Amino acid sequence: MLQDLHSPAATDAASEAHRHAYNAAFHLLDLSWHWDPVAFAAIHRYGRAGLKDWVQHEQPHLLRAYDLDFLVDAIESTKARCLAAYEHHAAKQGSVLLAA
Repeated sequence: MLQDLHSPAATDAASEAHRHAYNAAFHLLDLSWHWDPVAFAAIHRYGRAGLKDWVQHEQPHLLRAYDLDFLVDAIESTKARCLAAYEHHAAKQGSVLLAA
């Protein structure tokens, strides 16, 4: 059973849940961004530093209006709320989502 916790399918499901939570956060923050699985994997492996680097290189115009840490904090906190809502919904449906 413990091996199931680390199976590729469980990891992929958790990773996809996080990716969808980021995309939902972008939508809620009126950011017209969308991460596909490849972009998400490249960015997410570096955590917060990866997100900061991505914003600096792909969306530098936003840094004229927003402090980088403020923007990343807003994205991360909104993503956390989206993920929690997804996990709550999955639990009510009887699904199991393993956090990455």
